[in-house]
Formats: sequence, structure tokens, C-alpha cells
Amino acid sequence: MGVKRLEIAVENELVQRVKALGGIAEKGSVPGRRGFFDRIVVLPGGRVIFVECKRPQGGRLSAHQILRLDIYRKLGAAVAVVRNSADIDRLLSP
Repeated sequence: MGVKRLEIAVENELVQRVKALGGIAEKGSVPGRRGFFDRIVVLPGGRVIFVECKRPQGGRLSAHQILRLDIYRKLGAAVAVVRNSADIDRLLSP
């Protein structure tokens, strides 16, 4: 992977680590809705988190993604932006 890590590498690490815990990380999309989350993570015990993955260096949230994050947060949903292994650690910690 080298120094420059891509968003897909972050996303793949998330999927693998969620699976190792016995959870699922479904690919998310809603036709006609821009800015939907990359993954919907469901962990054992029923914990559900909407996750946007970004590359560690220079990965920016679009206006649509920021709006979506805000809407879901205001509704009380768990949302996260992950850019690296440390973010995934925080996301998966109990």
C-alpha cells in the first residue's frame, strides 16, 4: 500500500475487521440520493453505525455527505467518518 493510502484500502480494512468481530459491513447506496454512507455496519448486540470512509490524506467530505451526517446525527443515529486504523479502532471499541 505504501505511504499514500487509498479510500478503498480504509474501507477494506473496516470490512475485514467488522467481519472478524462477527458483524457485517454492508455497502450502502440509495438511488437518487447523493452523499449516502459507504457502509452500514451492524455489530453483534445490534449496534448499527453509518460509516463514511475517506483516504487519510486529503479525503474531504462533500457538501452532500456533511448534510447526510448531520441529518442522521440529529435523528440519534450512530455515524462515523473513518480515515485510518485508529478511527476504526475507536469505531469498534465497545
